[in-house]
Formats: sequence, C-alpha cells, structure tokens
Amino acid sequence: MKMSVADVKFDERGLVPAVVQDARTHRVLMLAYMNADSLERTLETRETWFWSRSRAELWHKGETSGHAQSVVNVLLDCDGDALTVLVHPNGPACHTGQTSCFHNVIETGMTAEAGDDRPQELGETLSTLYSVVQTRKRHRPQGSYTTYLFDQGLDKILKKVGEESSETIIAAKNGDRDAVVKECSDLLYHLIVLLVECGLRLEEISDELVSRRKEDGTQQC
Repeated sequence: MKMSVADVKFDERGLVPAVVQDARTHRVLMLAYMNADSLERTLETRETWFWSRSRAELWHKGETSGHAQSVVNVLLDCDGDALTVLVHPNGPACHTGQTSCFHNVIETGMTAEAGDDRPQELGETLSTLYSVVQTRKRHRPQGSYTTYLFDQGLDKILKKVGEESSETIIAAKNGDRDAVVKECSDLLYHLIVLLVECGLRLEEISDELVSRRKEDGTQQC
C-alpha cells in the first residue's frame, strides 16, 4: 500500500524513529530520527536526512564524511509510527568507521553461533575499504601507501593493477592457495584505488554484474 508523509504518526516532539538498512545485505546500519521536514527532503533528494535531537537541527548524512546514503525505498510500519529506510550506502554508516553503528556485542551468555559475532561479508569489507581509500584521497595523510599512489597518479595505479594481476596469475598457476588469497587481496585493493581515482562507485560494478546475470542469452553464471 502506498503511503505519504501525512500518514506518518510523529510523536509529541514531531519525530519518528527511522531504521536505516542496507538494501542489498539487509544489515541494519543505524537508527536515527526524522521530522516531517527531513522525511520530505529524504524523499525529494533520494538521500537520507535526519533531525538531530542533541543539536536541534536538520542534518544530511554524508555532508561532512562523504558517506551519503542513496535511498532505495522508505517503508512505514503497520502502526504508522516507525520507518525503515532502505539505502545503498556510500561508505560506513558509523562515525567510528564501522559499516554499521550496531557493532558492539552485549555479553548475554549466548553461544557464538547464536550471537551476531559473525565474520564480515566480502561486500561489507570492500565497502569499508572503498570508504577508507576515498578518505585517503581526500586528506592525503603522510606515510600512507594509498596517498603515495594517488600522488603518483593514474599511470602508477594502472601499473600496480597490472603487476598484481600478473602475480595473481602466477600464484594460481603454481597452485599456492595462500599466495592466491594474498595476491587476490592485493589486486582487489589496487582495483578499488583505481575505481576511486576514476570516480566510480562499487554500486556501478554491482549493477553491471546484476544486469549481466539478468540478460537473456548472455548469462555469465
């Protein structure tokens, strides 16, 4: 059922809780609050806007960090007093650099299998790495290898991608599993540096792979 801002039941302060969730992995990224103005801006701009209860002002996610959230859909619960915002995150949601604000485990006596202490998925790892590389390019901290690559420019980055590709091939040819893991990791890192240098997002790669899977007669997997 299609709803509107008028259907939202804001509390006595004019706020409604908004759970932000990754549209692809369905992981909960953060909890924030919206008022009517921030919800309307979210719907209009297709990026998340919230109301800061501590500062008593509107804030645009990613305005200072660059980690904006592209909105896919906004869902209103059955009671009309809570929102779920499905997004494609451009970097970590948490100010600590973590993918999700919900990363602290409360000891409850549950076994590890029953808890949420799970290994980070590759997509989350790449997203976090992409954000770190973006930050390195923006601030250029001294002593950082990533800073060195950006300072050297595109030709140097392309050379490293070529070198890591060759080393990955050699490791696979030699049947060295550990070496393949390490060389693939190096290759993925340098590919992300290349994407950032070219102004490309991980979502663009993901969308391309998905479109290939859906194309009739040209499926690659």
